[in-house]
Amino acid sequence: MVVIEQEPDAQETKEVLANASPGEDPAQGENGSDEESFEDALTDEQLREKALKQANDAKEEGNKLFRVGQYEDALLQYEIALQMASELPSSADVCSMSHGNRAACFMKLNRYKDAVTECTKALELDPSYVKALVRRSEAHEKLENYEEAIADLKKVCELNPTNNQARNSIRRLEPIAAEKREKMKEEMIGKLKEMGNSLLGRFGMSLDNFKAVKDPKTGSHSISFQR
Repeated sequence: MVVIEQEPDAQETKEVLANASPGEDPAQGENGSDEESFEDALTDEQLREKALKQANDAKEEGNKLFRVGQYEDALLQYEIALQMASELPSSADVCSMSHGNRAACFMKLNRYKDAVTECTKALELDPSYVKALVRRSEAHEKLENYEEAIADLKKVCELNPTNNQARNSIRRLEPIAAEKREKMKEEMIGKLKEMGNSLLGRFGMSLDNFKAVKDPKTGSHSISFQR
């Protein structure tokens, strides 16, 4: 047997209203609220869409703060966006952009290591994020990590072959990187020589007593000892 539940008549409605506490909406139930009822009525998909919208709103608020130079406040908004979107499917875009935007804030605050970290996180989510590559190369250059900066710029050129600015930056950085490599090599040789002299000094000798002589016929070297 199918039981059809009827709507309450006018008298029942009056009784319900009469028994309700002042200011209470009988439709809310004893402990509920309009907002809670609304949340309960949403599907999982609708809840995800709502959270993603809130994450995007936080990101946009961060962009507004960034444009007026409030970088610390912008960082907070981007972090809120990440917290809201990180567990959601199809949120890679908002998360990668939020990391990239945090990197931009850190660049303005001269926190270059933090900028590198944020760009790396952005690129893990979106390897083709050109702005993050450019930003990371700039941070690497500030840290004098010229080889890493060049590597990022070369990736930019792979993704965007018409990016002449990246090519010009590579040409500018390559001689600087070569100079740094040569300086590091000289420093390493100097440290090795210092270590060798420290050991040989116990026997009254130094590396200056040893000369490398090149054989012009074979190109090989022989070591000779001189007093």
